[in-house]
Amino acid sequence: MTRVVVVDDQELVRSGFALILERAGLEVVGEAADGLDALDVVAHTSPDVVLMDVRMPRLDGIQATRRVVRDHPATKVLALTTFDLDEYVYAAVRAGASGFLLKDVSPADLVHAVGVVARGDVVVAPALTRRLLDRYAAEPDPATAPETLRGLSEREVEVMQLVARGLANAEIGAVIGISESNAGTKLHRAMTKLREACDGNA
Repeated sequence: MTRVVVVDDQELVRSGFALILERAGLEVVGEAADGLDALDVVAHTSPDVVLMDVRMPRLDGIQATRRVVRDHPATKVLALTTFDLDEYVYAAVRAGASGFLLKDVSPADLVHAVGVVARGDVVVAPALTRRLLDRYAAEPDPATAPETLRGLSEREVEVMQLVARGLANAEIGAVIGISESNAGTKLHRAMTKLREACDGNA
């Protein structure tokens, strides 16, 4: 059973996410109201996945993510926010988050995302992936494309484009003729390259 810690400064949001996850058969092993409390809870519970709000008092979700990933490499972080601002997406990627979702995600998509991240794959809200590609991959000539995406293979960009259309890994695999796990691997590699590019440009 996947073990999850829910971190959000709003009690109602925490309770709502926890209820959704528990009803889906996941085990919520702890909750925290800010980044500092999250570090303590993670240290004591060793969860598989942390649902991490980005904007919180005392220690924000980006800094907390960086420390969780550094100190607990077996724990994956799925960042959540109400604000779909590029700066949050890039900051979460640089911090080592394995996924980024908006808080208006459907219960089914939330549960699915936790499962994907727990397996070691990457998940990004389709709207955010679409904006990323719109901003950085619109240039048709790879030689003149922005450096951030220049390192991606054609197949990795194709996978990200399908994610932007809202397709899950299994659907992506069916469309381009690869396995679901292979699709997840390519998305993971793409996000790793983007993380490295973000670090290089920071």
